[in-house]
Amino acid sequence: MTIDLTLYETRVIGALLEKESTTPDQYPLSLNGLVSACNQKSNREPVLELDESTVQQTVDELVKKHLVTEVSGFGSRVTKLQHRFCNTEFSELQFTPQERGIVCVLLLRGPQTPGELRTRTNRLCRFADVQEVEATLQGLMDRSGGALVAKLPREPGRRESRYAHLFSGEIEATPAAPPEQSPSSETAQRLELLEQRLASMQTQIDGLREDLDQLLS
Repeated sequence: MTIDLTLYETRVIGALLEKESTTPDQYPLSLNGLVSACNQKSNREPVLELDESTVQQTVDELVKKHLVTEVSGFGSRVTKLQHRFCNTEFSELQFTPQERGIVCVLLLRGPQTPGELRTRTNRLCRFADVQEVEATLQGLMDRSGGALVAKLPREPGRRESRYAHLFSGEIEATPAAPPEQSPSSETAQRLELLEQRLASMQTQIDGLREDLDQLLS
């Protein structure tokens, strides 16, 4: 299947996927709740400031594409919004929890390394190690209906390649990074441990910010 989403559309879909998992008691979302989720300052890249009219227009376009549906709450006049993007009876996309978690984070935060994905999906799914993340990414690249994820050329100064979703069209190829001098095994292990600790701390901070955003909203 072919899905071509704008930045605002990926943000709406990603926010609905995230809130379905992290705050199921508040899902489906009201329009006001969706605006807050789209404009969160944590777990978002880039950070956006969408107004209610823009989010409503984006939702309208996604409804036309059969990727979002409006539902009426029981005993409430407030219309709620839920996705039909994946793992529903209306969607061709059926993901494992790990695949769904990766796709959600890629939609919300753009290209990520396997290490970043392992840490930043911890509220959505569980990975035993980075190798399991890489295997899941490979599965998303090898899907019979066409790749949903692409591996990007490694950038200068990075030890890992980043991966990006393909729901907004093909990604322009960029020149590969020049070869770097490999660090010693012990140094590499220390760097990886430090990166994992920093990523874990950042995830905890992002979670606290998200909780604060929800309280303020």
